[in-house]
Amino acid sequence: MFENRRRVLRSIGAFAATGIAGASGNAFATLSSPDAKGQKLAAKTNPQFVALDKPTAFKDITSYNNFYEFGTDKGDPAEHAGTLRPRPWKVSVEGAIKNPKVYDIDDLLKLAPLEERVYRLRCVEGWSMVIPWIGVSLSELIKRAEPTGNAKYVQFITLADPSQMPGLSTPILEWPYSEGLRMDEAMNPLTLLTVGLYGEVLPNQNGAPVRVIVPWKYGFKSAKSLVKIRFVEKQPPTSWNLYAPSEYGFYSNVNPGVDHPRWSQATERRIGEDGFFAPKRKTLMFNGYGDQVASLYQGMDLKKNF
Repeated sequence: MFENRRRVLRSIGAFAATGIAGASGNAFATLSSPDAKGQKLAAKTNPQFVALDKPTAFKDITSYNNFYEFGTDKGDPAEHAGTLRPRPWKVSVEGAIKNPKVYDIDDLLKLAPLEERVYRLRCVEGWSMVIPWIGVSLSELIKRAEPTGNAKYVQFITLADPSQMPGLSTPILEWPYSEGLRMDEAMNPLTLLTVGLYGEVLPNQNGAPVRVIVPWKYGFKSAKSLVKIRFVEKQPPTSWNLYAPSEYGFYSNVNPGVDHPRWSQATERRIGEDGFFAPKRKTLMFNGYGDQVASLYQGMDLKKNF
């Protein structure tokens, strides 16, 4: 409620500065964007990938976000991401592969029949959501790329355009944002190349037009607004690990037994459930996806490799 009120007041301030008669359509969209509906996407629900939790409301999913390229407050992406231009859009697939290619966003939509999957997403800050994402398994793209034997990791590079992303003026992270997965993590059927949510294209503040979702890891592993997917031999640098290696490990698997240096990770607050007064819920190992992914980490110390 506080964040929504502050966002409304900021928007009213913008109207006062420009004059109602001269206010742009984007200014009015600031007030309504979390509830606005975008282009529809046809997708069949895949029952193998449906969390039983109640999905988080669309207005909460689209108004409470981490997307530092548009600001550090949770309401900043919804307020400022109207400057992002998700079309035309291209994603370069490159590196240690036999079939490098630059994909247009429409090509990515045709990789395979789009699926709706209801995934939990947990933030390292201790909040979580349940979101009906739309996309295809990242493995569909990887198979077409045909990685060579030198491809041990997949690196994700996101857009870094100051003309579209006002948050880039704040040097919090090293831009562009970079994330990475081990090859077997990227090939896991759960890893989703994501182009939509709730039956429509991704809203700008949620990572339009394409992002990756890795539901058993903390949310910062799910890079938004992708422009490059690289196949590399060595573990790639990742933005949050570079920023604070003691707080953000490369693997970033949800492990309630490993506290963040500044807070516990044993519990979480589900956004949309009666606000800050809702009782916290117990955080699940691998965010509840242990049956599908625990075998990837056999023999690893998941407290050391956090």
